[in-house]
Amino acid sequence: MNEMSVEHMVLYRFLFACLGMLPVVLRNRVPFNRSEIRLVLISAFFGVPVQFLMQFHGLARTTVSHASLMVGSMPVLLAAAAAIFAGERLDWIGWAALVASTIGAALIVLGGHRGPAAHGEPTLIGDLMVVASLCTALSWILLSKKLMLSHSPPVVTAYTIMSGMLMLAIWILGPWLIKPWVPNHSAPPPFLHVSATAWTALAISGLACTATTTLLWNWGIHHVPASRAGVFLNIEPALGSFLGVKLLGEHLGPYAWVGGGLILAAAITLTTRAHEPQPPALLE
Repeated sequence: MNEMSVEHMVLYRFLFACLGMLPVVLRNRVPFNRSEIRLVLISAFFGVPVQFLMQFHGLARTTVSHASLMVGSMPVLLAAAAAIFAGERLDWIGWAALVASTIGAALIVLGGHRGPAAHGEPTLIGDLMVVASLCTALSWILLSKKLMLSHSPPVVTAYTIMSGMLMLAIWILGPWLIKPWVPNHSAPPPFLHVSATAWTALAISGLACTATTTLLWNWGIHHVPASRAGVFLNIEPALGSFLGVKLLGEHLGPYAWVGGGLILAAAITLTTRAHEPQPPALLE
C-alpha cells in the first residue's frame, strides 16, 4: 500500500490468486445449476470485493494490532451465524461468549482516535471497517459451506475466487475504462513503476495467502462444523497483535488490552469446552 491504492493492491492480489486457481478450474469443469450459480455469485460478491476492499481500507486507517484483535471476535460471530442460519447448536454459554466478545470489540473501537489517521495510530473508522468486513465474511463462509454439500472444496474455492476477481475488475477498472466518455477521477493501474519487492509481496499474498489458504479453509470447513472451525482463528489475534507491537512498534492502549482479553476469553470458552458433545467430523 506504499506503492499503490488499496483497490489496485487487492486487484493484483486476486489476479495472482486466479493464476493459482486456474489449474483447478481447467481440471474440474463442473456444471452448476441456476440456484448454485446464484449462490456462487453472491458468495463471491461478499467474499471478495466487499470483504477485501472494506478490510484493507480499514487496515490502511488503523493498526495491525487493532485489526488482529478484531478478528478475535470472528469465532464467536461464526458460531452465532452457524446457530442462526445453519442449524448448529449454541447454548447460553455460547451466547454469553458472544456478548463478551461484542463488548471486547466495542472497547477496542473506543480506544481508536476519532480524528484523521495519524502514522501508526488506530482510528475509529478503520476499526469499524474491519468489523464490518468480518460480518460480510460470514456470508461467504456460510454460502461456501452450503455449496460444498454438492461440490468439492477446490471447485467451490476456484469458482468463487474467479467470479470475485471478475467483479473486482469491473468495480475497479470500469471507471478508468469509461473515463474518455464519462469524466471521473479514476487512475490507471500502476505497473511500470511498481518495485520488484511489491510484485513479490503481491504474488505471495495472492498465491499463498489467498488461493492456498482459502482452499485449505474451505476443505476444513467442509469436514468440521463451522462453529468448531472458528477455534483456529484465535491464532490471528494473539499472533497479529504481538507482531504488531514487537515488529512494527505499535502501541495498544488499556481499552485494547481489556477488549482483546475479553475477545480471546470468549472465543476460547466457546471453542474448547471439552464437556460439550461435538458432532463428528466428516472424513473422506
